[in-house]
Amino acid sequence: MARRVRLRRRPLRALLTVGALFSCLALADGNALPHAVTTTVRPAPPEPPDAARVGVLLDGGLGDDHFCSASVVHSKGRDLIVTAGHCLSDGEGVTFAPGYHDGKAPYGLWKIERVYADDRWARDGDEDHDLAFAVVEPRGGRKIEDVTGANTLDTTADPDHRVTVTGYPSDEDAPRTCTSTTNRFRAGQQRIGCPGFSSGTSGSPWVTADGHVIGVLGGYHEGGDTPDVSYSVILGIEAATLYAKAAHG
Repeated sequence: MARRVRLRRRPLRALLTVGALFSCLALADGNALPHAVTTTVRPAPPEPPDAARVGVLLDGGLGDDHFCSASVVHSKGRDLIVTAGHCLSDGEGVTFAPGYHDGKAPYGLWKIERVYADDRWARDGDEDHDLAFAVVEPRGGRKIEDVTGANTLDTTADPDHRVTVTGYPSDEDAPRTCTSTTNRFRAGQQRIGCPGFSSGTSGSPWVTADGHVIGVLGGYHEGGDTPDVSYSVILGIEAATLYAKAAHG
């Protein structure tokens, strides 16, 4: 059952620098992750269409901090974004800047209108339900999906998919992107090895080559113990139910 919730909005993902400790924490189950390389993306106009679908959550306007990442997902209302549950409370005062780079919002700032998160996250902090959707207000009579396009949510995919993860570290003004293969971490959780996904990248979408979101950075320890291995809830029937509630108001 979903409700609008009020939670803290600035998760800190610990940076661990000791190699042996990293190996112990990240690969304790012996299920090795494939090697991946993370790049920083500074798109020059005209930007590729999918660059507009991912952006930052801000505490207000462009002069304020960006603290999490989010992305546009297709819905009938054409007004929905997805992020991690720990990134949003009720959305009061929060704006979404799709395609954000170098302090600019090329597709405008979009105010959060409503937030939908699972009670099991809001009430109990259940890591397997660290997911949230938010409806954003129209701008100039247009819906966000009409401006940016959208990926589609896939709640049927198993782990072991090749995906691209795109997100914004809180101390950077351009997105980082990494393409690699996910694998199952435990029941309800999946993970991916991508260097440099530090604080601020929570909420980053995990997108397949055909534009399906099969994960959102968060879950285990609000995204992980190290910026080089990231986690997501496995999107299944419960995520589909939450999406349906958000998409239909």
